[in-house]
Amino acid sequence: MSQLKVYNSLTRQKEVFESLTPGHVGMYVCGPTVSGESHLGHARPYITFDVLYRYLTHLGYKVRYVRNITDAGHFEEEGREAEDKISKKAVLEKLEPMELVQKYTNLFHWAMEQFNTIPPSIEPTATGHIVEQIGMIEEIMKAGYAYEKNGSVYFDVKKYAASHDYGKLSGRVMDDLLETTRELEGQEEKRDRADFALWKNAAPEHIMRWKSPWGVGFPGWHIECSAMATKYLGAQFDIHGGGMDLQFPHHESEIAQSTICNHTAPVRYWMHNNMITINGKKMGKSYNNVIKLTELFSGNHPLLEKAFHPMTIRFFILQTQYRSTLDFSNEALAAAERGLKRLWEAYDWMMKYEVRDTKYEAKDAELDTKVNGLIGEFAEFMNDDLNTAKVLANMFELVPVINGIKDKHIAADVLSSSTLALLQQQLKLFVEDIFGLKSVSGAEDEKMKAVMELLIQIRKDAKSKKDFVTSDKIRNELTAIGIQLKDEKDGGMSYSI
Repeated sequence: MSQLKVYNSLTRQKEVFESLTPGHVGMYVCGPTVSGESHLGHARPYITFDVLYRYLTHLGYKVRYVRNITDAGHFEEEGREAEDKISKKAVLEKLEPMELVQKYTNLFHWAMEQFNTIPPSIEPTATGHIVEQIGMIEEIMKAGYAYEKNGSVYFDVKKYAASHDYGKLSGRVMDDLLETTRELEGQEEKRDRADFALWKNAAPEHIMRWKSPWGVGFPGWHIECSAMATKYLGAQFDIHGGGMDLQFPHHESEIAQSTICNHTAPVRYWMHNNMITINGKKMGKSYNNVIKLTELFSGNHPLLEKAFHPMTIRFFILQTQYRSTLDFSNEALAAAERGLKRLWEAYDWMMKYEVRDTKYEAKDAELDTKVNGLIGEFAEFMNDDLNTAKVLANMFELVPVINGIKDKHIAADVLSSSTLALLQQQLKLFVEDIFGLKSVSGAEDEKMKAVMELLIQIRKDAKSKKDFVTSDKIRNELTAIGIQLKDEKDGGMSYSI
């Protein structure tokens, strides 16, 4: 079996993956800024790295997956004066900042659950690690790579670049950075326009604020990830993931901070998913095409012709290799919906098919060899930088074979018993365990079950209060639509459709 290779954004080549500690993997993925609802742009990285998490676990690694929540200090350093997104949104929504944070964190978790992503091992918050961030800034200042000005602390990029390869990850060189850095308010505090804030002095009206050796303020965006990754994964760890849009300035700044503080490059393998577009355009407020996940699931957005199930979105994302651009459109999503239905119907039938215990050889050796080859390539494609698109393409080549057996156009024994068993085993492994796909109708069944349990409980409560009008109404209304309620001897109830 081939070894797992991943594309390392730092070296710009595929490399054989070898973890620092045999059998263990430390993985950090930049989490959301919870100043608003999660949108379509959040779907791709968290589904991508969920599949990586699942695949590494399948390969036998014990994975510590750390994904942060940015609930303070996310500056807009490009285009406006530095501001804290959380504080600004809290004022707009007339909520306490942590009330707003909780609201959008809950919504984010709910959306990730709809996508069937596995929760990370640790989910630290920026506000929960102020002490660690201050400590890291102090270390960087001691080393001479940061300076304080008017209660704010800035990282000295020019000094760092003189002895380190600054810009290697993003492919930017120092002269370009100085040329392209915009003139923003507060820039006069910096020694150089390329310097970035580690700590920002808080104006009196600023809501979220903490005491520090430099006065009352709040942390920069970049320092939080360095501090939390170091605390939970060590000075150096295996994988750091995120979207390509984070390469600069966020990840470039992380490398600089962590290298100075911990005296070593922080990450072995940098992995970045490519961006998404909506109908061929970059997603952004200026295009009025930001689609929130709740809008995607409900269809309540001007750009959407209908609602799309979370599993359709997950499947659609996996149809493209994670380093390729991905364009969302109604037509593409509708095609993915049909594709998932076709794949799942074949998969579901195959899982219920009883393979005979008796071993027998294939009647069609050529087809048997082809099916084995298609199955065997699942792992090969995944080991080639998580090429989920090619795995799915192979699955769709297997669908006509499965449907042929199902419709009795092909006799089951054209394939050997071992091939049929392997087909079941590998489909289950990749479709559900690694790709994390679930039945769309199954999800609806779960909702139906929950509604029925609620109605049964309401009817039981009504009967216990001798409210027979409500009790009988629930039973009669359900009977009218074809659902039979049955009172059990032990006082419980069951239903049949």
